Amino acid sequence: MYAQLAASKKWLAENKTTTFILQTLIGANLIALLAQVAIPTPFVMITGQSLGVLLMGFALGRKAATAALLTYLAEGAMGLPVFAGGKAGVAVLMGSSGGYLFGFVAMAAILGWASDKGCLKSVWQSVAAAVVATAVMYAFGLAQLSLFVPADKVLAYGLTPFIIGDVIKACLACLLVMPAYRFFQKI
Repeated sequence: MYAQLAASKKWLAENKTTTFILQTLIGANLIALLAQVAIPTPFVMITGQSLGVLLMGFALGRKAATAALLTYLAEGAMGLPVFAGGKAGVAVLMGSSGGYLFGFVAMAAILGWASDKGCLKSVWQSVAAAVVATAVMYAFGLAQLSLFVPADKVLAYGLTPFIIGDVIKACLACLLVMPAYRFFQKI
């Protein structure tokens, strides 16, 4: 098994463009799949998207993770039903939850950068990177949501219901990615 994994790792290292394209497409479509795990709320759905972004950001590194998120947004903008609840179109990007979608790009870039810098060697650095990246995503999301709801309701609709779940997702992502990262570093 190690020999097969080592051979695959060698092939991927030798074929960087193909690897990048595969990582981008797999990342975008994993996020699309996790987006379908959704619990409706009045303005912003609770979804598995942020878990997907956390996983892809850590696993793919800055360039491929950012490309995966941009591909994901392009798929949705073109009409593919990849957003939460099978939604699609530019209207979703411009709607009340669109800021979170744009924030996912920044989130992936931050996580990928942190991963490229070695944060996966430490649980605490990984969790810190996940928290910072999630906060940036919320900044984008809350800014756009504020265009659709009264100012005194923005946090109640766009932040408070999601905090506990996103902390759990951040810890889960660290627990899932770190062992895989360590395993593949040994090959």
